[in-house]
Amino acid sequence: MLSVEEARERILAQFSPLPAEDVPLAQALGRVLAADAIAQEQLPPFANSAMDGYAVRAGDTLGASEASPRRLRLAGEVPAGRVYAGTVNAGETVRILTGAPLPDGADAVLQQELTRAGDGWIEFLSEAPTGNNVRAAGDDIAPGALLAAAGMEIGPAEIALLAAAGIHPVRVMRRPRVAILSTGDELAPAGEPLRPGQIRESNGPYLVAAVLRAGGDPVHLGIARDREDDLRAKLSAAQDADLALTSGGVSVGDYDLVKQILEEQGTMNFWRVRMRPGKPLAFGLLGGTPLLGLPGNPVSAAVTFELFGRPAIRRLLGCREVERPTIEVVLEGEDIERADRRHFVRARLESRGGTLIARTTGAQGSHLISSLQGASCLLVIMEGEGVVRQGDMVSALLLNDALPWGNA
Repeated sequence: MLSVEEARERILAQFSPLPAEDVPLAQALGRVLAADAIAQEQLPPFANSAMDGYAVRAGDTLGASEASPRRLRLAGEVPAGRVYAGTVNAGETVRILTGAPLPDGADAVLQQELTRAGDGWIEFLSEAPTGNNVRAAGDDIAPGALLAAAGMEIGPAEIALLAAAGIHPVRVMRRPRVAILSTGDELAPAGEPLRPGQIRESNGPYLVAAVLRAGGDPVHLGIARDREDDLRAKLSAAQDADLALTSGGVSVGDYDLVKQILEEQGTMNFWRVRMRPGKPLAFGLLGGTPLLGLPGNPVSAAVTFELFGRPAIRRLLGCREVERPTIEVVLEGEDIERADRRHFVRARLESRGGTLIARTTGAQGSHLISSLQGASCLLVIMEGEGVVRQGDMVSALLLNDALPWGNA
């Protein structure tokens, strides 16, 4: 039986980043950059006004105050999107709006609240030092600057940055195609009535959603019944996938056929891991397709996907970090006994007085789908003897991109 670290190492060794492709900027959200995004031009491209006001030579405003204003001739106006055709000469000022290019000759802008307008003239009620309310060219981004590194997932901020820098289309990694197959006569597909002894299938829908969140392209193959011919036929549809995920059929029961077929037709790398939930985990190659056989119990399937399936997808995507972060938290509530297998406990996090507090989501049976709802982390209870008690520090593997803080 492998340790969690050995299993993860063996799995990730079978994966490498997929080829890159170009996508329109509007479709790049959530994709992973295949190459460094480098600025080809400066941002902003020209010096511009940060305020609605008046462009001026700073020297013409020296000593200006409400008691002793400086009166200058109004020579023109420049709105955003236009360029002032002339030059601001000594004794002149130009009306300027936010974002408009700073006219030649001007080196400062005084906001309109500190001025007083007359017929063809403007009185300055305050000095405007050189550079006042002026956004310098290249103030945000210089040519050659690294905008976003390869392996970074593109979020809304990156979309804005790439758009402002004129990068379109965007070079990203191809999404991995992930085939998903549930197994078992006891499973009823969504929308169908339950026959005696059946339960509704939940692993497939869960894995479709989890693969999407991880950045993959899920292909749901449905449910394979506990017959070799049906399972073989369903698995044949996964041969062009980058990864195949199955749930159920990897333990030691009479109808656990996934492991049997993997051993017969492919290469079995391992099939048990020293952890709970999720001990019966199989991994190998079926033809040229890596196959990760998850346990059938819903919680076991979810936990093993997070620990092994998601990192494999992130490796295919070329992500800089393939695993979620682990932090230290304080355990609150019931004590947790250690055992001979590493225990991954579903818990909620709450920030209290600057300290992160973790409370379990309740009973931790591997069949209890409700224990997954609201879990923002997995508490990592290491193998060994003894008890992790209330108030002890414990490692927590963060689960969600948007954490459900508190007890709601």
